[in-house]
Amino acid sequence: MLLTDEARESAAAIARSAGSVRITDADIELVPAAPVLDPTLHFIDGSAEDIARFFLTLDSINFGSGWFPTLRKDPGRSGYATIAGRLKDWFYSEGPWSNQALMGLDTATIARVLDQPPDHELMSLFAQALRDLGRWLGERGALEAIASADGSAERFARQLASGMALFRDRPFYKRAQLLPTDLALAGVAAFDDLDKLTIFADNVVPHVLRCDGVLVYDDPLAARIDSERLLQPGREEREIRACALVACERLAERHGVAPRVLDNWLWNRGQAPDYKARPRHRCRCVFY
Repeated sequence: MLLTDEARESAAAIARSAGSVRITDADIELVPAAPVLDPTLHFIDGSAEDIARFFLTLDSINFGSGWFPTLRKDPGRSGYATIAGRLKDWFYSEGPWSNQALMGLDTATIARVLDQPPDHELMSLFAQALRDLGRWLGERGALEAIASADGSAERFARQLASGMALFRDRPFYKRAQLLPTDLALAGVAAFDDLDKLTIFADNVVPHVLRCDGVLVYDDPLAARIDSERLLQPGREEREIRACALVACERLAERHGVAPRVLDNWLWNRGQAPDYKARPRHRCRCVFY
């Protein structure tokens, strides 16, 4: 089974039996926006190999939203923006880590690069993720690893999920699908099946769908989220992400856009003050 088929079929099954989350027939007005890479957050001025290595590195640690309220953030920046911006600064000042350096990366080093306390739980998880990346690359360069997917984003996502435990986000594969999208957007990879990808199921897109009335949570779940209590990994958290994926499949078909494009529009909508003012679900996991 294709990874994207697994994601769609599994999400649909979870949504059908969901007890805490409901998908409505509500439609939303979409505001198209061309996806762009923010040069203040991303390393995009270098060789193709180094740019590819930046996004492999960044997306390997693009998780931890459940911990983001506890991070030491740059003024006016979110948790993701803080991590991405500081990693970008490191790449410009010191260059990318070699595969060997990634395999030996320790918690203290990544904490220093990201200007976080070394005892912060995320730092040890980030170090683990980057050591996994180094082992997965082995003797290959970044572009060589990408080329092994033969132009298929789905195949590349499957390789990531098969080769690194922290990408093995079954059945949603959020970061495994996001990485080929970022590489294509950066102009260092070409995939002929990007539009087959699903949305990148996290906690922002479901939050937007909830705010806009597409998703409805039952009272106990809504109360926990609104009081900013952490959700545990498990049924409710999976229902939120699964129902978001299914709802976006319907919206994407209704509006004639690819799910990955719709994801970008909704994620950008979620950065608006009205959406940020309302709590979204937080779960301490390694997948988003």
